[in-house]
Amino acid sequence: MKHWIRVGLGAIFEVSWVIGFKHASTLWAWGLTAVAVYLSFYFLITASRHIPAGTAYAVFVGLGTLGTSAVGMLLFGEPFSWVKLGLIGGLILGIGGLQTVTKGGKA
Repeated sequence: MKHWIRVGLGAIFEVSWVIGFKHASTLWAWGLTAVAVYLSFYFLITASRHIPAGTAYAVFVGLGTLGTSAVGMLLFGEPFSWVKLGLIGGLILGIGGLQTVTKGGKA
């Protein structure tokens, strides 16, 4: 379970650096964005030592996409649509499915 938490932490930092790339305007903000990039991939790499890399990466990217879309709509006024929400729901189902079929580090 702790390896899935690392994938989740990596995805949180992925959302952070994606937002940072779009909104950073000071040296301090760019520095925090660089730290987020490092931590994002650090957590993904350490998790993929125990979870199949393809599965870990798919979940990482899916969670990052979900988080980036949600933050964009909730905090930055990006357009909302029911179709987008439905597709994000499908993404969540796919992420949950990958986690369900990957047990004990083996698919």
